[in-house]
Amino acid sequence: MKHVVVIPDGATDHPVGELGGLTPLQAAKTPNLHSLAAKGVVGVTHTIPEGMPPGSDVGNLSVFGYNPAQHYTGRGPIEAASMGIPLNSRDVVYRCNLVSTDGERLLDYSAGHISTEDARTLIQYLDSKLGGKRFNFYPGVSYRHLVVWREGDPNQRCVPPHDIQGQPIRGKLPTGEGEEKLRSLMWDSLELLDGHEINRRRRDAGLPPANMIWLWGQGFALSLPPFSVQYGLTGAVVAAVDLVRGIGRLAGLHVVDVPGATGYLDTNYLGKGQAAVQALNQVDLVVVHVEAPDEAGHRGDFEAKIDAIERIDGQVIGTLLDGLSQLEGGFRMLVMPDHPTPVDVRTHVAEPVPFLIYDSTNERSGPLVPFDERALEESKLRIDEAHRVMGAFLRGEERGA
Repeated sequence: MKHVVVIPDGATDHPVGELGGLTPLQAAKTPNLHSLAAKGVVGVTHTIPEGMPPGSDVGNLSVFGYNPAQHYTGRGPIEAASMGIPLNSRDVVYRCNLVSTDGERLLDYSAGHISTEDARTLIQYLDSKLGGKRFNFYPGVSYRHLVVWREGDPNQRCVPPHDIQGQPIRGKLPTGEGEEKLRSLMWDSLELLDGHEINRRRRDAGLPPANMIWLWGQGFALSLPPFSVQYGLTGAVVAAVDLVRGIGRLAGLHVVDVPGATGYLDTNYLGKGQAAVQALNQVDLVVVHVEAPDEAGHRGDFEAKIDAIERIDGQVIGTLLDGLSQLEGGFRMLVMPDHPTPVDVRTHVAEPVPFLIYDSTNERSGPLVPFDERALEESKLRIDEAHRVMGAFLRGEERGA
């Protein structure tokens, strides 16, 4: 028996007026998901424990089967694990976005989804100017980078930049112990980056400059029990973003690199599906994460979200189904978003999500509960804590839950 988990990041949403009151997930053409729902079970769960921030870090820990209330320390340390950054027990890791600003407002949380090559140059430049014994800058992918405060203090309130796009900066800067050090880094980065050659070139091309850093998601290093010990299976992760790759590494799963996987709307959907099928020749379980619906939600672009969901259905899930049909022993598939990212609010919300479980050896027939937001009202299958879904999925217990 092989197992596949598909995470369409932020895929669930609110009704959209332009879609006649449908959500993007309801409006999307998803024949594969519809077929799986008709022959499987659709339930409802909460990926964000009460009182915790509705971030992809918390949500994806839940999907992977780890209780965020027990393990979560912050987003930065998870991404540091993906990047192989050495940490001691007192180092604090911050997520570091390259953002666009006019000096007063945060204009774009992703600096126009700057290329990884240009971003690396800017982050390395900042490290040469602002780095040292206390702070170090580490380049990641596109706008997503890290800063490590050696022997630092994580006790600040830091606001995710995608929550404040278009809003004034000054009321959203870090507050709490050590705030002055973090604020200085952020303002110094603006002074250094605003006139940088890369940003002069971006402005000439009509692109937003990557002219400031934004620090958030801080925490100390964390550890996770190995997935093989927790669940008794070997596994792999197919993902572009360091957050999900980091969870995979911390869980002892093999992390698969896919050419053209960008963590954005233009990612290599087909390549992810193909890589997952190949990985199943060596492991028992593969997790496939696709960031694109979340990015569309942050943009407030319901058409882009529909397109991303349809590509996941056709090129990721369709490719998986074709490949899995060639394997002996049958398979189970779990499809579950890590949280909603509604286009009307353009950020994550701590609302329940539907999940879909299909078992090729135990197909069912009966009334259809669709895999979309209607399940929140129609499904009788409720697993309140999402980190428990993984165990039910692997043990085939969801029908009696």
